[in-house]
Amino acid sequence: MSNGSSHRVVALVEDGSNPFELGVATELFGLRRPELDRTWYDFALAAAAPEVRMHLGMFTITDVAPLAAVDTADTVIVPNRPDPVSPARPEVLAAIARAAARGARLVSFCTGAFTLADAGVLDGRRVTTHWRWVAEFARRHPTVHLEPDVLFVDDGDVLTAAGSAAALDLGLHIIRRDHGAETANAVGRRLIFAGHRDGGQRQFVDRPLPATVDTSLAPVLAWARTRLDRPLTIADLAATATTSPATLHRRFQAELGTTPLAWLTTERVTLACRLLERGSLTLDRIATTAGLGTAANLRTQLRRHTGLTPSAYRRRFGGKE
Repeated sequence: MSNGSSHRVVALVEDGSNPFELGVATELFGLRRPELDRTWYDFALAAAAPEVRMHLGMFTITDVAPLAAVDTADTVIVPNRPDPVSPARPEVLAAIARAAARGARLVSFCTGAFTLADAGVLDGRRVTTHWRWVAEFARRHPTVHLEPDVLFVDDGDVLTAAGSAAALDLGLHIIRRDHGAETANAVGRRLIFAGHRDGGQRQFVDRPLPATVDTSLAPVLAWARTRLDRPLTIADLAATATTSPATLHRRFQAELGTTPLAWLTTERVTLACRLLERGSLTLDRIATTAGLGTAANLRTQLRRHTGLTPSAYRRRFGGKE
């Protein structure tokens, strides 16, 4: 997304919607961020009725934009449905189908994936939804490629998050896609939200965190992030954690849902992205500083994680000192 353009984001809201997910959408895409010195998103809530009662009648939202707002949206966000097996409003499904037909980006949080599927826009696409509803989703929508064990899935112009907290992960990922790693990191710091839950593969799929997090890895992660320009082995990480490589591997899988090597590579690529955005360092220098070794490996890893070459990434997100 160009820094000079205003990307319109419209979040659909229905009776019984979860306030948290609407809050996530509003916080990420609706609040003004003058400290970023760039044009931010044009954000609106839209519904089939001008008043919407939130989950359990906690409060009512008034003066919501009509569904016609969806017809001008670049990105349409569908939050959770309180009862995903109940039919969605036909006019809501029709608005989503029109948005898909003209190429709008579609985003769902939690059980919002049911709404997208009911609108007929997910056939053959890769998606995720909340773990409590994966069996029902698979039964109702067998032509959709469901990935049940991830935080979020980026399938190009369709992006889906598994649950409420995962909406933050996906939202920051979208900001990273639109504005680059530096801006996404700045927003994450503003939210005081951990950055290691980003997607780590080309499709930007991340693994979920377990119910109980082993926070003992935090010092090891911080230690490694200050040494990305140096050779680091799994043995080095294990020694810093005062544990064996095998135990370290189990802890990474339990806490982060990934391996130590995959985490380290993702951190190096993220640093390389930030260096590409900041200035005109050569690819060799960036590769060395990020610990990726050579410009050729930088190109390979950047393509694998973002789908872009270094030059394409710099053209899209560069220009910041």
